[in-house]
Amino acid sequence: MHDHRRLGRELELFHADPLSGAGLPVWLPAGAAARHAVEEYVRELERRAGYQHVYSPPLGKRELFELSGHLGYFAADMFPVLRLSADDEFVLRPALCPHHALVYRARGRSYRELPLRIAELGGMYRPERSGVLGGLSRVRAISLNDAHNFCAPEQVGAEVVEVLDLIRAAHAALGVRPAGFRLSLRGPGGKYVGDDEEWQRAEDLLRAALVGLPYVEAPGEAAFYGPKIDIQVRDVAGRESTLSTIQLDFDKPARFDLCYTDARGRRARPVMVHRSLVGSMERLFAYLIEVHAGAFPAWYAPVQVQVLPVGPEQVAAAEAFRRDCVLAGLRAELVVDGSLGARVRAAAQRRVPYAAVLGAREVSAGQVALRLRDGRSVEPMSAPDALRLVTGIVLGRSAELLP
Repeated sequence: MHDHRRLGRELELFHADPLSGAGLPVWLPAGAAARHAVEEYVRELERRAGYQHVYSPPLGKRELFELSGHLGYFAADMFPVLRLSADDEFVLRPALCPHHALVYRARGRSYRELPLRIAELGGMYRPERSGVLGGLSRVRAISLNDAHNFCAPEQVGAEVVEVLDLIRAAHAALGVRPAGFRLSLRGPGGKYVGDDEEWQRAEDLLRAALVGLPYVEAPGEAAFYGPKIDIQVRDVAGRESTLSTIQLDFDKPARFDLCYTDARGRRARPVMVHRSLVGSMERLFAYLIEVHAGAFPAWYAPVQVQVLPVGPEQVAAAEAFRRDCVLAGLRAELVVDGSLGARVRAAAQRRVPYAAVLGAREVSAGQVALRLRDGRSVEPMSAPDALRLVTGIVLGRSAELLP
């Protein structure tokens, strides 16, 4: 009943069209509005935590991904090279870390700048097999909430703990219910870079950050450049997947010759911490649609208030209240067609948190009657009070519809 693909169609959140291509869903206005609200929240959460946001291109020169190790260790999960000429080849990026390494080395760095936290909500591309694609949960064009934190070695442990705290805050606001923590470790075989000492050091740092948290170890699930903490979620069918992640990387700073000047004026090598607070927007919303059954918390509901005049005589007052909602920063719309009962039911079916009803009595008293999508009604109150109630819930990012 709560499959995100069915709900995505019914609530007009996203659309899969053969002309777009398998694994390349189109976000419709309602889904885009919800996604935009979440993106704004995550960027602000990161900004307050000292992150600097950048934009980088979705493709790069072949040499960039040879240097990063992706073409040597990750080529099976990349789209084919785009050849413009014999000496001009490009790659759709499978990850953002190579470009963020270029951000770091755009100029010299001092130890006083570290940790340097570079964040981006950027696109990356992976040629997933058609048989595993489905809705938003497995796609070929990925919009990743990504960041790369460049630290002095002695800062890594505290940085990982701080990232875990940010992940908890984001999950609480969004209504994410983690299914567990996984420490993804190196396995047998030659698909990993770096030496044993670096790997052991990285694994020990992540184990220390997980002290007091229940987790399982997963040999063979590490990235090719380092171990990671994966925070898992389950969909309605009970399938587990990774949503948030923290990864340690000693390899790319060496490959890109990243350095900083330490307190003694010597050249030193930073450690790169890859982290995503909420994963990709696609997988995140596949999960959120299901866990909330499409009834998102009011702060990122596509339409937050639907204004319903009882009759034609109340349309002007209803439109004025709608404008007040919009000016207050809410997503509101006016609906006049059909009986009041049908419009109230339609608002609830669309999972709109608040229906604001204005009849003759409410208009004459300067009031609004709020009806909630869960069937509850609120006694008529003044229009300013109703507006304060809804904006308070939205600005507080509450999971409830009433204080």
